[in-house]
Amino acid sequence: MLILAIETSCDETAICLAEFSDSGAKIRENLISSQIKIHAKFGGVVPSLASREHVKNIFPLLKIAMKNSDYKEINTIAITNGPGLMPALLIGTNVAKTLSWLWNKPLVPINHLEGHIYSAFLEPQENDANNYKFRKLKFPILNLIVSGGHTQLTLMESQNKFQNLGITLDDAAGEAFDKAAKILRLGYPGGPLIATASNQLKVNNKKLKLKELVIKLPRPMINSKNLNFSFSGLKTATLYLVQKLLKNHKLKDIIPAVANEFQNAIIETLVKKTIEAAKKYQPKTIALSGGVAANKKLREALEKETKKNKIIFIKPETKLCGDNALMIGAAAYFRTKNKKNLAPWNKLIVNPNLNF
Repeated sequence: MLILAIETSCDETAICLAEFSDSGAKIRENLISSQIKIHAKFGGVVPSLASREHVKNIFPLLKIAMKNSDYKEINTIAITNGPGLMPALLIGTNVAKTLSWLWNKPLVPINHLEGHIYSAFLEPQENDANNYKFRKLKFPILNLIVSGGHTQLTLMESQNKFQNLGITLDDAAGEAFDKAAKILRLGYPGGPLIATASNQLKVNNKKLKLKELVIKLPRPMINSKNLNFSFSGLKTATLYLVQKLLKNHKLKDIIPAVANEFQNAIIETLVKKTIEAAKKYQPKTIALSGGVAANKKLREALEKETKKNKIIFIKPETKLCGDNALMIGAAAYFRTKNKKNLAPWNKLIVNPNLNF
């Protein structure tokens, strides 16, 4: 099944043309145009600018994607219809609807979060960047989705059947990383910068006596009786900690210690909540996905705990952690195969707050 997939939920314009089967995906084109440099000076994504860039980028990418293929070969068009930024979502969905009408092709609206989940199911093949196999899945699957806009635990009972177990009540983990990086004046996006700064801790502690200071941040809601998350208080605590440390230290000297403690606070919270959910719902598999899933320490910590609890652990290839259209195509394949979510182009609804 040849699927043209389009993803414009935030600040990446992504188009993928791939052949899907029960065994996996063979990519013809997988294209992403990033807007990080444009939004970096604002410390976050500006919806109106994101929309403008999508308009500029989507047709050139589509032209490249279809360069060596005939639209008549396409079986399905897949599009992210939420959640995300409304101005950004509208660009992708309007293009997808137009192509569906023009080419007379079925349209499959896909939940962006479902796409992230399916990114973990794609197993890259050695020495072949354009070939992925679908991992053999054991249900139920507990999914920890961690990105700039979402942090949640979702139980996948079977194909296309989802149950939310816990969500973030305020800031998502990725958003918290961005805000902490801003406090430390590291730049944007915050996740990779916090991780890099954290790795410098041992180097700096040879020169400084930071171990004598109380570098401690809260683990928000880690002992709550539910599976929800909250990271806004962690951001505030980080601000107060930095202000306190700056009375006796230069910013550049405290960055590694604060970054390391901040990262540890988020990782410990995510892992503990995930294992609590696993003990309660007894999944056969735990899957990590989303932009923050690229964090090396989070991957290692979750893998260690799942191994200890004898649960299968899967995660996306690092380059598939961020927003991409291949994951949307993968989700669409299973939706189409099971005849779920097929919609006429004129019945497609965009929902920026879409959830399971």
